[in-house]
Amino acid sequence: MEGVAIKVLPRSSRNQVLGLRNGAVAIKLQAPPVEGAANAALVSYLAALLGVAKRDVCLLRGDASRQKLISVAGFNAPALRAELLRHGCAAAAAAADPD
Repeated sequence: MEGVAIKVLPRSSRNQVLGLRNGAVAIKLQAPPVEGAANAALVSYLAALLGVAKRDVCLLRGDASRQKLISVAGFNAPALRAELLRHGCAAAAAAADPD
């Protein structure tokens, strides 16, 4: 199964897609990297962001690492990566333009 590389940055001030970092989509998460909390937060965040059920988000690799490989039902890898980056760009634009 084909997936998208994710770099998780746990213990952040908010959940946010940052953009590309060394070929992976960087995502900030508030959850700490202990006892699967960051993995659960990643699944919940991605499901909410993409409008899918949590059961549709699959962690393929990286259960105990900040480098992860994920897939989401209904998205091929290029479409998933583009959609995540689109959300990251929208968040950056909103933060830059407070009006």
